Amino acid sequence: MSASLDYTRQEMMAIATGRELRDDDLAIFGVGLSMLAGYFAQACHAPNIRTMTEGGVYGATPVGGLPWGIECNRISSNATSFTNAIDALGFLVASGRCDVGIIGAAQVDKFGNVNTTGIWDGDGTIGDTYRLPKTRLTGAGGANDIACGAGRVIIMVTHEAKRFADKVSYISSPGYLDGGNARERYGFVGGGPSAIVTTLGIMRPDPQTKEFILDAWYPFSSIEEIRANTGWDLKVSPNAHVVPEPTAEELAALRRVDETGMLRKK
Repeated sequence: MSASLDYTRQEMMAIATGRELRDDDLAIFGVGLSMLAGYFAQACHAPNIRTMTEGGVYGATPVGGLPWGIECNRISSNATSFTNAIDALGFLVASGRCDVGIIGAAQVDKFGNVNTTGIWDGDGTIGDTYRLPKTRLTGAGGANDIACGAGRVIIMVTHEAKRFADKVSYISSPGYLDGGNARERYGFVGGGPSAIVTTLGIMRPDPQTKEFILDAWYPFSSIEEIRANTGWDLKVSPNAHVVPEPTAEELAALRRVDETGMLRKK
């Protein structure tokens, strides 16, 4: 990291994710880090972004720190309007009107499929994974709707070998399924994941196979470290590069959103 700037890997991931958002986006965020990345973008370089939470809070900016949930008073206190999850997910996202969504992942595979349901080690069926997992996870929430319907999806995940699998135990939220044109075969209106942004770097899908390959790494990480913590034979883009570290202005904007400093504790 820079001698002049002190930041955490989580902060780098949030800023790198926020850089993916555009000023004219209609965006929907999940809980936690995805909200931080989205509202950071709004505070830093995309002031005209139109924001929606999974619970239907529209046009808000956080007050007093990172919201604890999709309807927290920190975002509902100055919202433009209120609706509900059926409107946000069932109409806005499902109709293809949402430009971008940000979701998290407990486990992700080489085609961008996300698992937040359960982990099962062994030769079992999907039913085993769902009913009797080794580890029960939180569930999909609205992430499945976002993964199916948003124009593009950004996945945020801590980069650890246990989280990056050749094939996820259970698909809670679909990426490109088994690759290629699988999403088209299933009729999803959304375009699929455009990036997996991690605490070590950024992956993007190959245009043809849809397998995720390494696009960029951070000043404090390396190709070798990323490959060692990825559960498939990770290919590296010929244009792979180092991501510019956060500027002082970006860190200031991020920390205005994350007033409680949760990311600086990690």
